[in-house]
Amino acid sequence: MSPPPPPLGRGRKRAAQAFDTALDDTELRDARSALAQGRWQTVRSLLVRTKDDWDRRGHRVTVLAEESHTAAWTRDWLLAEPESADASVLLGMSLVQGALCGREKPDRAREACRAAAELAPEDPTPWLGLLLLERGLGDEEEVVRLFDKVRHRHPDHHHAHHLMVAQLAERRAEAGPDPLHEVYDFANWAAEQAPADSPLAMLPVVAHAERYRVLACAGHAQADPAASGHWTGRRARQVMKAAFDWWLEWEQEGHPRRLVDLNFLAHAKHCEGRGAEAAALFHRIGDHPSQVPWAYPDRDPYTAFRIARAGALGAV
Repeated sequence: MSPPPPPLGRGRKRAAQAFDTALDDTELRDARSALAQGRWQTVRSLLVRTKDDWDRRGHRVTVLAEESHTAAWTRDWLLAEPESADASVLLGMSLVQGALCGREKPDRAREACRAAAELAPEDPTPWLGLLLLERGLGDEEEVVRLFDKVRHRHPDHHHAHHLMVAQLAERRAEAGPDPLHEVYDFANWAAEQAPADSPLAMLPVVAHAERYRVLACAGHAQADPAASGHWTGRRARQVMKAAFDWWLEWEQEGHPRRLVDLNFLAHAKHCEGRGAEAAALFHRIGDHPSQVPWAYPDRDPYTAFRIARAGALGAV
């Protein structure tokens, strides 16, 4: 199990801040360990079981692709099963990760992802790989186009919406705080379009957090979230109240807790009158129960928003 967010108001020792991108997906952890030893059959079984749970599939493929050895072992898999869509998707995503780290050429990654998309036309994961690549390379028009490709295949794709919010939040950084910024409109629109039980209900909170990241990097907001007016203003109170109301409504109706992006709720401590409620929420949650990770390492509030202490925060 990955460690839960710490109780609010207390510091954490540096040694306790390790963040495993697999979160508490034990099957994913086991498959990742097996792949490190060349046992790609375990990964094959994992992705077969994942089927068309596109959010979970996208996360699992992304985490597996982060390892530097993944491309080599996946090529062995493709030698055994040349028509495997799962192997093709994983190879494409691993080349994307390599390109983002400077180990691979972006064109090779694009070619591999497009080949994977041809083998599995209904799968948004190859397009997620391309979206991650272009998000890292900075081609905004291509990011928007690829987001549409993902959304066409899975309208509520969680990771893709996070990436799109991060991209939009970076527009007009020099303009400073703007309550009418387009990232807020996009997040509200996506949340309204999503089903009532979708984690995209949290997207306005994500937008507020991403815009804070941009403003802090540009010097338009204090780097310490607790001291920043971005987290104590009217919009912050509104979005956090909506997040808490949404959570409490789900809890009352017995909805699974795994569908809540817990990391963003941690920022309630920076909104007036919500700190005690946030602390109580974390005490009720206990260990992070999520099997479908609605959060990503660069969204962890105890790393992503400590800009001053961690230095300049790169593009998400």
